[in-house]
Amino acid sequence: MFPLRDHNPSGRTPYVVYLLMAANILGYLWYSTSFPTDRSMALFYATFAAVPREIMMGDAPLTLLTSMFIHGGIMHLAGNMLFLWIFGDNMEDEMGHLPFLLFYLVSGVGATLVHVMSAPMSNVPLVGASGAIAGVMGGYLLMFPKARVDILIILIIFFRIIPIPAFIMLGLWLAMQFFGGLNADPNLGGVAYWAHAGGFFIGLALTVPLWLKRGGPRYWSRTHGQPPHPETTYSASRIPRVARNLPRRPSGPWGK
Repeated sequence: MFPLRDHNPSGRTPYVVYLLMAANILGYLWYSTSFPTDRSMALFYATFAAVPREIMMGDAPLTLLTSMFIHGGIMHLAGNMLFLWIFGDNMEDEMGHLPFLLFYLVSGVGATLVHVMSAPMSNVPLVGASGAIAGVMGGYLLMFPKARVDILIILIIFFRIIPIPAFIMLGLWLAMQFFGGLNADPNLGGVAYWAHAGGFFIGLALTVPLWLKRGGPRYWSRTHGQPPHPETTYSASRIPRVARNLPRRPSGPWGK
């Protein structure tokens, strides 16, 4: 099950999402080609990745930020950027550009600290943007629980794109993080499940004031959990480019 797009166009250009994607992609192109040996790359990670033991000792606090812009490989980067592209533009649209940037960074730092608490003596470096992106997903769930998300289902030779409500897709994703976290040793490398889960709930909590400002339960009643503007429709036979600027209807290492 792989998300491809949502049916929730944004009402303004998501400049911060573009900036974050550019920073992650250009950064990856730089460090993946600038350190040709394993030793030099290891030194790069040791300098800029978040190491739980060092953070617990009060060393290298800036790695709480720098680690969010480092990825362990092209697929790690591509997956994170896809999720940011699908869910980030709508949260930026609702919050505004600068508040969204602060929201993203706080979610990412909080997610890293959750991981540090799960493995405080680990020397395994933590890298990746998905703790921050998990925060975006948590906020998206609160604001647009019934927005439709197209997912690609692959079962051996069976390929099918189907739309499902965001709360189902995001709920399944969150459940996978909990099951993964319960079955993984946080002192070893792999997927930083607790960073994902922590970032998700931090982002959801940070979005509560915006949700209440929109009317809280009344906002859900007014929008029925759907986007507050006409959703994008797609043909089942093709995958067109998602429209990102439509008028709004007025409405009230570790990898992560």
